[in-house]
Amino acid sequence: MIEVTASAIKEIKRLQRSRNQVDYYCRLGLKSGGCSGLYYILELTCEQQMDDIKYNYEEICFLLSPTDQIHLERLKLDYVEDLMGGTFRFDNPLATMTCRCGISFA
Repeated sequence: MIEVTASAIKEIKRLQRSRNQVDYYCRLGLKSGGCSGLYYILELTCEQQMDDIKYNYEEICFLLSPTDQIHLERLKLDYVEDLMGGTFRFDNPLATMTCRCGISFA
């Protein structure tokens, strides 16, 4: 099960409204690449795959593929703002190594 903080929910809802995509799913997944081997993706999509796993948080439906879900179990998704702007943060207890930017892991 993934955990999504209130600030991440708020930012995703803001993005959905600003793009006129309030009924879209939020896909959370992985791609090969980055400094450490895998990196996170977070995108709005209107397409759901038949084997997607769904997580619902405050009117947002997150979609994960079964292969990505294995690596994202117990992931905490947060959104933080600082002097440089805002960004999503991924805290993954299953990661054995992460890069300095926090986006890529192994």
